[in-house]
Amino acid sequence: MRFLSRLIIVALAILAVSYFLPGIKIEGGMTVDGFLLALLVALVLAVVNAVIRPILAFFAFPVTIITFGLFNFVINAFMLILVSRVIQGFAIDNFISALIGSFLISLANVIASGGGD
Repeated sequence: MRFLSRLIIVALAILAVSYFLPGIKIEGGMTVDGFLLALLVALVLAVVNAVIRPILAFFAFPVTIITFGLFNFVINAFMLILVSRVIQGFAIDNFISALIGSFLISLANVIASGGGD
C-alpha cells in the first residue's frame, strides 16, 4: 500500500512539474489520460531507480563524495531522461529541465512522505 501511495504522489508531482516547467511535457496534460501517463512514468521511474540507479551510483561514488552528494541530482536527472526516452508521450527538452524537474519531483516525494525515511 505504501508503494502505491508513493507512486501516486510521484505521478502527481510529475504532472505538476510538467504543468509548471516548460521543458517537461506530458501528453494529455492535466486530464485523466495525462494522469495515467504520469502514473506509468512514475512506475517506470521506480523500476529504473531500483535497477539502473544503484549501478550508476556505484561508479559515480567518488564524484558524489567530492561534490558532497550533489552529483546525486545529476544521476536523478539522467534517470528522468532515460525514462523520457522509453515512454512515448513524456518528453524532456534538455538536461537543465531534467535537473530542475528531478529536484522538484524528489522534493515533492520527501515532503509527501513526511520528511523521508
